[in-house]
Amino acid sequence: MVLTDCSILLVDDEKQILEINDRLLSENGFKNILRASNGKEADEIMGKNQVDLVVLDIMMPDISGLSLYEQWTKQGLNVPVIFLSARDEETSRLKGLGLGADDYVTKPYTPEELLLRIKAVLRRTYHLTENKIVNLGAVRVDLYSGIVIRPDGEAELTAKEFQLFSKLYDNQGKIVSLNVLMDTLWPDGSYGLENSLIVHVRRLREKIEEDPSSPEYLQTVRGLGYRLNIRGRK
Repeated sequence: MVLTDCSILLVDDEKQILEINDRLLSENGFKNILRASNGKEADEIMGKNQVDLVVLDIMMPDISGLSLYEQWTKQGLNVPVIFLSARDEETSRLKGLGLGADDYVTKPYTPEELLLRIKAVLRRTYHLTENKIVNLGAVRVDLYSGIVIRPDGEAELTAKEFQLFSKLYDNQGKIVSLNVLMDTLWPDGSYGLENSLIVHVRRLREKIEEDPSSPEYLQTVRGLGYRLNIRGRK
């Protein structure tokens, strides 16, 4: 099993936070995401599903996350937990981690911080790796080997193409500016290389797109930069 195959339960009484965290995980390849808006729902889901990690809000109206986790522990449900709390009090932190919780994130937090902590706990607990095969329709890009696997054969990414694709993949779905991409490919501070960047984009498209002249995945955002949309053109 790879990391993104893990089942994650999100528990929070704030609907907006649930939606943001659900979207964060979905956009980063996680397929099995469960949601609960209170302790009772969370307890029912835990009783009916195989859950690999819980992101658990401490302050909930019916039962606190700490009490819920303590209850699960007594029942022998030894699932890793990342606590979320609006309070940064040391006593809460120590109590949470003392119960055996695996991490603790204080609100407000950035989505990137939560994602990194989720991945770290999953790797540490289950000794998992991330799936580095990126599926673009009939084309697959292996980020371990830098090989593009196409229906008509394989193609190897050059160093610049690999750097370009990796940067776009790390920011998938987001616009990456021309300046950021040029800094990635030429970190020595070279400027005036926009034409060279365009050439590398074109060559990368020839390897990953079915029709490079009408790209579906590596999209141009006119006047701003490029965006990698692994789900295809919207």
